[in-house]
Amino acid sequence: MGKFCEVCKKGVTYGNSVSHSHHKTRRTWAPNTQRVRVLVNGTPQRMYVCTRCLRSGKVERAL
Repeated sequence: MGKFCEVCKKGVTYGNSVSHSHHKTRRTWAPNTQRVRVLVNGTPQRMYVCTRCLRSGKVERAL
């Protein structure tokens, strides 16, 4: 899937994975992006959009 949302620009964030013994290793959190057809200025276009933007209605889907 895409690395970032083309609507809200939400991208990959980084942090630590901490074990029970408090051993830290680097890990990533990626947004849940979907490649969907949306209307941009009245024309359908394929974009990577996160599910938060889809649910909140920030984009209009082209059916």
